[in-house]
Amino acid sequence: MGLMTAQEYRDSLNDGRIVYYKGRKIENVATDPDLMACVETVAVDYLMAHDPKYKDLALVYDEELGENISRYNHVPKNGEDLLKHLELIIKATELGDGYIPLAHDIGADAMNAISITARTMGDAGKVYLERIENYRTYLKKTDKCVVAGVTDVKGDRKLRPSDAGQAHPDFHVRVVDKNDEGVIVRGAKVHITGAAYCNEFFAIPCRAMSGPEDAPYAIAFAIPANTKGIRQIVRPFHGRISDMEFPLESPLRRMHTDSLIIFDDVFVPWDRVFLCGEWKMAATMVYNFALMHRRTGCAYRIPLSEQLLGVAVAIADYNGVSDAPHVREKITELVIYLETLSALSRSACLDFVNHAGIPVPNPITTNIAKYHFAHNYHKVCEIIQDLAGGLLVTAPTYKDWQNPETQEDIKKYLQGKASVPTEDRLRMFDLIRRITSADLETICLHGEGSPFAERMTIFMEARKIIGRCKGIAEGLAGIKK
Repeated sequence: MGLMTAQEYRDSLNDGRIVYYKGRKIENVATDPDLMACVETVAVDYLMAHDPKYKDLALVYDEELGENISRYNHVPKNGEDLLKHLELIIKATELGDGYIPLAHDIGADAMNAISITARTMGDAGKVYLERIENYRTYLKKTDKCVVAGVTDVKGDRKLRPSDAGQAHPDFHVRVVDKNDEGVIVRGAKVHITGAAYCNEFFAIPCRAMSGPEDAPYAIAFAIPANTKGIRQIVRPFHGRISDMEFPLESPLRRMHTDSLIIFDDVFVPWDRVFLCGEWKMAATMVYNFALMHRRTGCAYRIPLSEQLLGVAVAIADYNGVSDAPHVREKITELVIYLETLSALSRSACLDFVNHAGIPVPNPITTNIAKYHFAHNYHKVCEIIQDLAGGLLVTAPTYKDWQNPETQEDIKKYLQGKASVPTEDRLRMFDLIRRITSADLETICLHGEGSPFAERMTIFMEARKIIGRCKGIAEGLAGIKK
């Protein structure tokens, strides 16, 4: 089949999958009035792959297959590969109006995490390594859209998956039966971005397992989205511009949906099973996925940070205050925010480390980059809202602008800087509300792991650095160890 076209991707979604959205069952996610905006965001990846302008960025020549494949399905060899991967996500997000297309990137993070885990298992991992590399070849040939299902619904978070105190045993996805053909799994995953309009998804553990009792929960596999027993309940999102906002001529690609995926005794054939019962290895898989996924998160947040800086500069100008010293200070804060994220993200790729023979972004730098973005995000929103002023939430709507009885009043009294049309100022208010919405705030804080999770990882990874620096201080103090 080779590289998928955008239209082939759209057509592939009409496959009988069970998806519920806003209380109704969706017949075809590609043509649904709401979800098609998400589908078009994913389609950006496929459009890039067929655009000569992005060939060197989006594609890699595969020697074994003798053809170009998506860069996402290529095993990185060095820091330059990691950097190109980062740049590809950045460019795709820019073309997606600030939202990551998701066709391959997060699935690739899971695939590489599974491969690293299998490589660290010695002889016990050989069968899993063979299966995941066969699956990688399958993706190279078919170019399927694959996302990752990681977060379990958890139930009582104080308890382990297998603890008797849980209300039921299905809060984490688990194996309930096995036979010669495969395994049967039950449970649910939550927060799974893009699952409603992907072709397949990985399911991997979301936590370390504590002992043999948790072995049924140490399960990783790949499965088509339309497999019998799978159903999704999708959270609504701000996808289309409302009739209260100024319309845009370009197609709107805004946000993604997140699915609650229910696995209701789903059969998974053995060739799609990549971990089954090896409870000690769950932590390795989770750790490596989180590391690469945070690098992906940093990449697509660079264009978002550019947008945040852009709206701050624009609204300060439209309000006529861009030359005020305190405003320049605020804009400087946003420049530091953006450029720190960008520099750390690129540095993490070039200063890579090897995990089981696969280069991965520097763990400390990657987690610092992600923490920097999330920890400071609300401060950035505060600066933008401060620069915008109260009209951000009290200005009349586009409906009032359309009304000939009120438009002239709005034009006269809601203009800021004399050289800027009132309509431009009102349009900028609309954009600021969209890109600093409550839903986006939560995603920016918790996506790819909470700030506390990043701090924990930074400390864990920095223990050698901490010890070395302690030794330096003791040496300077004349303390001999």
